[in-house]
Amino acid sequence: MIANLAQLAAEETEQNPLIPAGPELLVGTIAFAIVFFFFWKKLLPNINKVLEERRAAIEGGIEEADAMKVEAQSVLEQYKAQLAEARHEAARLRQEAQEQGAALIAEMRAEGQRQREEIVAAGHTQIDADRKAAASALRQDVGKLATELAGKLVGESLEDHARQSRVIDRFLDELEEKAEATR
Repeated sequence: MIANLAQLAAEETEQNPLIPAGPELLVGTIAFAIVFFFFWKKLLPNINKVLEERRAAIEGGIEEADAMKVEAQSVLEQYKAQLAEARHEAARLRQEAQEQGAALIAEMRAEGQRQREEIVAAGHTQIDADRKAAASALRQDVGKLATELAGKLVGESLEDHARQSRVIDRFLDELEEKAEATR
């Protein structure tokens, strides 16, 4: 047996290890062709299909992201426009409120001035009425006192009211004329 092994080893050394034997080369080529045909017909289209789907998904995602970016930019511009409009509206409302406040203050001042003038006029009217009432009461009191005094000086009662009132009026009128003349 050792002889057989030696003979096989000698045959193998004669053959180039990089070049296979003819039947092995034929079987290897057929096996390669079968595997290549299987890959080419079955696996390669599936791989290409998956790669194409992945490429389409990536491109679609990029396009969708661009669309979303454009939409987001549009929404941002709308938001900025609404914000500017809201600020403008707030400024307008603030200005309007200030104008209304100023008008209300002016109206209240005018109403206060009118009420003050009414109160002052009513006070003057009341003072005039009180002064006239006091003057009338004083005239009567002075007239009574003068009549009593004259009655005591003369020694008789001066009870005639008509005469008494004329004398008193004349006396008080003379006093008023003297008071006005000294002013």
